Amino acid sequence: MAEMTIVRDLATYVPPANGTAVTIGAYDGVHLGHQAVLRLVRELADARGYEACCLTFDRHPAEVVRPESAPKLLNSLDQKLELLEATGYLDVTCVLPFDAARSKEPAEEFVQEVLVAGLRARLVVVGADFHFGYRRHGTTRLLEQMGAELGFEVLALGLVTAPEDPQGLPYSSTGIRHLLAEGRVADAAGLLGRPPRPYEVRGVVEPDRDARRLGLPLTKVVISDGICLPADGVYAGWFVDDDEVRPATITVGRRRPPGVDADRSLLDAHVLDFDGDLDGQPVALRFVEWLHGPARSDSSDELLAHLRRDEETTRRLLDR
Repeated sequence: MAEMTIVRDLATYVPPANGTAVTIGAYDGVHLGHQAVLRLVRELADARGYEACCLTFDRHPAEVVRPESAPKLLNSLDQKLELLEATGYLDVTCVLPFDAARSKEPAEEFVQEVLVAGLRARLVVVGADFHFGYRRHGTTRLLEQMGAELGFEVLALGLVTAPEDPQGLPYSSTGIRHLLAEGRVADAAGLLGRPPRPYEVRGVVEPDRDARRLGLPLTKVVISDGICLPADGVYAGWFVDDDEVRPATITVGRRRPPGVDADRSLLDAHVLDFDGDLDGQPVALRFVEWLHGPARSDSSDELLAHLRRDEETTRRLLDR
């Protein structure tokens, strides 16, 4: 699989003489629907002698346009780029800064500056409901009109549906967020990849003096406020540190006894068969299966008893 080039400054990118096949979008989660679109872009690019390109953004546009209702993200930017490259379908991904100035850019200017001058687009693949430019005035119809004048084709796709879903529901980042909000991490994994790809969040281990003082086998993980977490509760999953993958019971929300970080919503991992010090280390948590809802403990002894029971269930589920 060829390495994907990442372009963070469009001015430095020299597009190929034959041009590019470009897909545009947030690509949050890089789920199976996204993967189907990327596969099509690859096939069309190969058939026509273009480079396959994904144009995405350094943040979700809603964070700038309507921050009060911007969605929590399924991936950090670095995760998204890793997942895009892992598909094997792309030659290049361009990360476009999305700021207040970009949000006010007229749609026609975006086409001229980014698609034509910056990427030398010969084919543009977008969703049928794609909108862009200031106040979302740009539509697929405008793209088609400008493409006829400027020398690129436009392919507008409907949402990709999940064939195993009897209701024919589409793959979507919003739908995956709804599943996570209900704690349905196993169902979300089925939409993220084939084979199912467990939902993963990344963060940093924070020193935890209280847990050590009370003998609690817990690792506190801090993540970005902008990342989507599953519903409060307890999950079986995997704890990933420097390519070491270990079984873990993961708690989202408050579970500790009163007085032990009781004023904070926590992300704790009970990493099984591990007693090392990871303070300050970047780690990842992969959610495999919901165990039960929030279970606040009134004492460290009660929490330890809960942890032992959840450990048994976690081992059984992950050994399947």
